[in-house]
Amino acid sequence: MMSTIRSREAAELVADKNVPELRVTPAEAARLREAGAVVAECRRAFAAHAGGLLGVVAARGEGFADWRHYPAGEVYDPESHAQYFYHVHPAAERRAREHGHFHTFLRADGMPSGVAPLVLPEAAVANASPPQAAPIKHGARDEISHLVAIALDGRGEPIRLFTTNRWVTGETWYRADDVVRMLDCFSLGGADGCALLNRWVGAIVALFRPQVAALLQLRDDTVMSWRRRRRTNIFEDTRIEVTSSFDIDLEAQLAFLDMHCPELAPGFPMRGARLPLKADGWGEGHAN
Repeated sequence: MMSTIRSREAAELVADKNVPELRVTPAEAARLREAGAVVAECRRAFAAHAGGLLGVVAARGEGFADWRHYPAGEVYDPESHAQYFYHVHPAAERRAREHGHFHTFLRADGMPSGVAPLVLPEAAVANASPPQAAPIKHGARDEISHLVAIALDGRGEPIRLFTTNRWVTGETWYRADDVVRMLDCFSLGGADGCALLNRWVGAIVALFRPQVAALLQLRDDTVMSWRRRRRTNIFEDTRIEVTSSFDIDLEAQLAFLDMHCPELAPGFPMRGARLPLKADGWGEGHAN
């Protein structure tokens, strides 16, 4: 028995095939509810800190320098090999309402068995573009997968999820299906840094897991479409940076789970997710 998440603006689309349909079982919805409870608890705790969540990220209260990774030294869990950092782009390069974003990763030592990097013929040449926001190396192996980026507004509320092209973080490219499997390995219980912040980041990834999984599929559609049409080394093509993007509404997601998760009925529409009209990067990709 499945529950369906659909875009509230679906009727406005020219082609219904562009409407992401996210399906969750009651068991999956219950896990979303658990993650939502952690997010709600963390939000209450952040309210007691000067500057809220962003104040915790900055730690010393000196504000944010463009491109610098926060918390200082990044956050890495040596048990799960999950990793993340937060940074802000220069004001002229930011989207409306966006303060900055988290980049979340899983390193090779923590990946599930059976996953393998996607190697394209044109990728055999040396990388042409230095990574824009590469994470610090941890662990024994170099391979790392970018899972999803979480954009925050000036209040520290998550407003958008997005994926990026390979050159942005210097990641190793894995197929979407493999990265979706990695989401369940993203755990920060043994990580350094602020335990409260770690709990929040891990819970946000879990709470929006259906959206993240859909974004990863859209990401692959984007890069393969771009590659077919332009016959370029897609992973090093700096014209395409954001490969898929969904606006999110944390309050709506939490409200839906509070109202409907315990008695989730077959076919109940998860309208609270409020997926956007169209993901950035659908088909053609999002070019700079």
